Amino acid sequence: MPKQVDHRERREAIARALWRVVDLRGVQHLSLREIAREAGISHGQLQHYFASRQALLTFAMDFAAEQTTQRISRSLEQLGDPPHPRDVLRLTLTEMLPLHADARATSRMNAAYVLEALHDEEVLARTRDAMAKGRAQMEGLIRRAIADGHIDSTRDPATETDLLLALTGFATLIELRVIDPQDVLKAVDQHLDRLFDQ
Repeated sequence: MPKQVDHRERREAIARALWRVVDLRGVQHLSLREIAREAGISHGQLQHYFASRQALLTFAMDFAAEQTTQRISRSLEQLGDPPHPRDVLRLTLTEMLPLHADARATSRMNAAYVLEALHDEEVLARTRDAMAKGRAQMEGLIRRAIADGHIDSTRDPATETDLLLALTGFATLIELRVIDPQDVLKAVDQHLDRLFDQ
């Protein structure tokens, strides 16, 4: 019997090829032909799974988000039950920074997707919605931490969320080797220490 092709598995392999193209050669090489070459398949085979560059980019971003969520979930299991909200926030923030290979690929994909969003209303809407959802989840964590007495009740949850998300701006400084990753972690820890200082 002919071998059954797992379509989801093939789509994920193509998405990983896209990540490698962005990671190793940059956004300017992000064409369907280049991705097909990296994936080891023909351009026609790639189009069987993704009809357009946008469809592939969207799937790759969604898949990257799934992988990040899985990494965070696995790490949360090691933090105790329930984990301290400071540890949850630190873990979430550090996974958004290019501090290891998988997070670096995701960070670079995010940068490529933002550039795409600036010129495509549909991508812009998806990106904005995803970021707004992530921001709301983080604000929810901070609100719970305030309610549970881990953070001073005079702190404004919305402002503290924005300040924490601003720390993800370190991604560019890490990528351009302006700041050492260890110094970034030190800054993140100091900010969290101040936020949780009672």
